[in-house]
Amino acid sequence: MTRLYLTCKEVARLVVAREDRPLPLTNRIAIGIHMKICDTCPVFERQVITMRNAFQRWRNYIETDVGGESGPY
Repeated sequence: MTRLYLTCKEVARLVVAREDRPLPLTNRIAIGIHMKICDTCPVFERQVITMRNAFQRWRNYIETDVGGESGPY
């Protein structure tokens, strides 16, 4: 059974893992509880989301490059 109180290190690991796979409900609840009491982890979560969005825009840019080439290099 997953604990509902996680350390910042555990939350960071789960936030990154969440990018690759869905997390169980208990982990999602534990992350939510931690985010409400921690000042640092929400900042890290926003940084991960920003990186994900930037990579997605970059992939879309590469795929729609004029002339059908795969990228600038």
